[in-house]
Amino acid sequence: MATIAELAQLTGADIVGDPELEINALAPLDKAGPGEISFLANKRYAKAVDGSAMAALITDRALERSDITYLVCPNPYLAFAKVLTYLHAPKAEPQGISPHAVVAESADIGSDVSIAPGAVVGERVRIGAGTIIHANVVLYADVKVGSECILHAGALVREGSILGDRVILQPGAVIGSDGFGFAPDGEEYYKIPQIGHVVLEDDVEIGANTCVDRGTMGQTLVGRGCKLDNLVQIGHNVKIGAHTVMAAQSGVAGSSKIGRHCTFGGQTAVAGHLEAGDNLVVGARGGLASNTEGNQIVSGVPAFPHREWLKASKTFPHLPRMRREITELRQKIEQLEEQLAKE
Repeated sequence: MATIAELAQLTGADIVGDPELEINALAPLDKAGPGEISFLANKRYAKAVDGSAMAALITDRALERSDITYLVCPNPYLAFAKVLTYLHAPKAEPQGISPHAVVAESADIGSDVSIAPGAVVGERVRIGAGTIIHANVVLYADVKVGSECILHAGALVREGSILGDRVILQPGAVIGSDGFGFAPDGEEYYKIPQIGHVVLEDDVEIGANTCVDRGTMGQTLVGRGCKLDNLVQIGHNVKIGAHTVMAAQSGVAGSSKIGRHCTFGGQTAVAGHLEAGDNLVVGARGGLASNTEGNQIVSGVPAFPHREWLKASKTFPHLPRMRREITELRQKIEQLEEQLAKE
């Protein structure tokens, strides 16, 4: 439960209506009822406001309805996220260390840490205050985990990996798995030992079943505030700049360097040993095959400027017809050339 005044302070929003109105939940426009607040971040859904039974609305401007209270702010989606966190995602109380967890005597466990049954904490592991280790998480030796992290069930962090503060690992995430390194030996391949490690800086979130490989030598780095979706593959010695996001099934090959605040759509790919600049947006299924400057939107494989890709994509369905026409024109030209030669 919170008053509109409390939510306004939380989000930095202005109030149009009753500041003492009590709110007990956040709900979608079509499901919100009395005592509930909803949000409008996309103008396409503005018509749904009139039919909603909500008590209050988060929006970027007050609308015509005068029977509801408004929280007005320039970024309603961000305000929605903060209100949702405040009302529905309270911080879990520390549960301590379960007797069914395996924790090495040499491990250094901070205050208010929760370690669930089935978790394994290896030798010389350090875990910061307020971190939550869920069931069946495995931390290899010499792992460092910062404060207020959440490691969900089945996540695995291999030896020497370093996690900053407020890092979230979703179920099945693997941090520090071996990089894909093999030296050709005739028809066979000799495995190259992967002796590096992984660094996840503060506020990084790693999706379910996503893998971040350790460096062959040195480190693989995922910068502060990065968000990697489910089923993402980050190769050995990759460097990803702060606040970059990658959607599901994206992959970055070894030793590539990604800039700050980049956005990669689903199933995007980055070849190895290249650089991508800051503020780069790569459309879904796009592929970077060479160094790519930042501050632009690219699409396609190999990726090129998005506007040009849109023009090219409109041509694709017409290629069979165009091919037939070109063949017919070629035949006509050959016939004309034969006639001219005879004359």
